[in-house]
Amino acid sequence: MKRRKIARTAAMFTLAGALALGGAAAYTTAYLTDHEGVVNEFTVGKVKIDLTETNWNPDNHTRIQPSEEIPKNPAITNTGVNDAYVYLEVSIPMKEVITADEDGNRQEARKQELFSFEEKAGWKQLKREQSGDNMVYTYNYSQVLAKGQTTGTLFDSVKFLNIIEGQLDTEKLDIPVKAFAIQTENTGNTGSSVDQKAAAAYNKYMNQNRDQEGRVTVQTPASSQTGAGRDTEEPGEIS
Repeated sequence: MKRRKIARTAAMFTLAGALALGGAAAYTTAYLTDHEGVVNEFTVGKVKIDLTETNWNPDNHTRIQPSEEIPKNPAITNTGVNDAYVYLEVSIPMKEVITADEDGNRQEARKQELFSFEEKAGWKQLKREQSGDNMVYTYNYSQVLAKGQTTGTLFDSVKFLNIIEGQLDTEKLDIPVKAFAIQTENTGNTGSSVDQKAAAAYNKYMNQNRDQEGRVTVQTPASSQTGAGRDTEEPGEIS
């Protein structure tokens, strides 16, 4: 009798264990789930310009004469993707020379610019500073240059100084022209006009390209109150 009771008790524990396991399985369910992802594609912009002088022909200017007017018409085309502020820098050589006035009167010798030009409407002078034996002029275009657009010309010709003969015979003279561009967006947009914003952007371009291939010739800031990348250069050698 005692053994039978022990066996019956063991059977009850076994059944209770089975019921406990069955109960746990009854509460296990599958979760409702989902997942999603996005890939955002960005295309990096590009600032690129071309500097052209459609009227410049070096073969026509190997024997220039005093007071001669020489066709030279620099302009910039935006060949990149982004809108840009654009700039032209012109370096005019200087020499100590004797000149004659319009009536032929001989003037005293002094260091002066050998060429002159008249800038056209649409450009704003940012700076005029001497650098060594050159007077460097910097201009910004007074409009934002969109993709595919071309500026008006800064000038259409340069005029050689009316020097007295025998001073610069056979000497080669250069008028370097450089073009610069910088994106219009996210450059601070300091100022209310295009000229003022271009001036502020020019200073950032100058700082960014200090001691680099695309640096400006004179490393002094332009005033955002008076006016204002890739760099393109036209040597413009004149003999």
